[in-house]
Amino acid sequence: MTVTLEKSVEDFVATPRQLFIDGQWVDAASGKTFATPNPATGETLAYVAEADAEDVNRAVRAARRAFSGPWSRMTASQRGRIIWKIGDLILEHAEELAQLESLDNGKPLAVARAADIPLAADLFHYMAGWATKIEGNTISLNVPYMPGAAFHAYTLREPVGVVGQIIPWNFPLLMAAWKLGPALATGNVVVLKPAEQTPLSALRLAELIAEAGVPDGVVNVLPGYGETAGAALAAHDDVDKVAFTGSTEVGKLIVHAAAGNLKKVTLELGGKSPNVVFDDADPEIAIAGAANAIFFNHGQCCVAGSRLFVQESRFDEVVEGVSEIARGIKLGSGLEADTQMGPLVSDEQLRRVTGYLESGRDEGAQMRAGGNRYGDRGYFVEPTVIIGAHPDAKIVREEIFGPVVVASPFSDLDEIAAQANASSYGLGAGIWTRDIAKAHTLAGKIRAGTVWINCYNVFDAALPFGGYKQSGWGREMGHEALEAYTEVKAVCAQIGG
Repeated sequence: MTVTLEKSVEDFVATPRQLFIDGQWVDAASGKTFATPNPATGETLAYVAEADAEDVNRAVRAARRAFSGPWSRMTASQRGRIIWKIGDLILEHAEELAQLESLDNGKPLAVARAADIPLAADLFHYMAGWATKIEGNTISLNVPYMPGAAFHAYTLREPVGVVGQIIPWNFPLLMAAWKLGPALATGNVVVLKPAEQTPLSALRLAELIAEAGVPDGVVNVLPGYGETAGAALAAHDDVDKVAFTGSTEVGKLIVHAAAGNLKKVTLELGGKSPNVVFDDADPEIAIAGAANAIFFNHGQCCVAGSRLFVQESRFDEVVEGVSEIARGIKLGSGLEADTQMGPLVSDEQLRRVTGYLESGRDEGAQMRAGGNRYGDRGYFVEPTVIIGAHPDAKIVREEIFGPVVVASPFSDLDEIAAQANASSYGLGAGIWTRDIAKAHTLAGKIRAGTVWINCYNVFDAALPFGGYKQSGWGREMGHEALEAYTEVKAVCAQIGG
């Protein structure tokens, strides 16, 4: 059964969408628009204004004015109440946002309802509480070359200023929340560029942000392409910080672009996460967990457990169990009630994932489940389980970003610690065992920003998320995220001596 779209959703996608600059909906300076497709069909879903460098200039100027305007004059308590209201409005419009997300991204509506929307609202609620808790310290000084002098010294945490934020297409609304929440809580202003593949929920969020009472210019939303709008935002000399989530390759380009004015940079990048199943793990829980680690969100997760390592004595059992789950997953439009896995986000992503599958075959790997495109309409790929891949094969080393897992056996803890770390990435990892001491021992050896034990894909606004190595700089969520959006000012006054 296909879900009936809400009238507000039908109207939203039927109306050409504009840019959100300085609290107003405006056309792109060039007059250009682009089509965003429905990934379940490949047909055009909506038309959206295409931002470029001139639009970035307009938005940055608006943000700079807002930074020294009413936003900076608000108390932290006032800011916190507005940010909390954004979370409330997301929940009030949960079904509408979930339908937009399913249409634009392809994910099952049930997943958007259960995860994307409530997690986004919770992030704003969590960060709203931090707005009144951005604090400095008092410091006792003892200056050797000024004996007897007394000082009053303290630190302040102040907002960085104008922040450019570039978000990906795999969790469009949630990634917008991850970026906007800490930036607003700390008093910054934002120019947000959503992914060109999935701009719709960010544009609807802009309407809710305005409704919540955020002053004009504090949040600006510019859909457009990375090569134009994204590059201009990252390089802009009046942007004080850029925050990017996406591929490691593009993250490196962001770093180079940001070098012009040495703006601050945070990056949440790719992953090739190891998921380790020991022979003493509960087989039913571990098999279901391993499948969830790779097939959740169609494998389009930077932290997907795409390298499955199973202790030798249980290898065949676990691989067959995950393969059986893969073969039973129902693919279809995200708006179909019984869909368990929707399409990949775009034709480009479809070609990328199927290209890796061909590469795996060419290098001698074996497909235990899936391995092919599904259907001839839309961007669907079968959930795939691969064995027999060489450790240096592309499908083992490189991020595929699709529902594809490569399984390999291992013998003992020391061997698996080395294999788990044999990657340029270090975003996440999973461990499945009944021996908690062994789990914590391995967790301490793995070089990754998040290690899940007997669970996977557990996210909470209070839990910091980010990577080691080429998986990024800095952290999203938790109080650690606030540090990336503040400057520390030391103040020292001599009071005697």
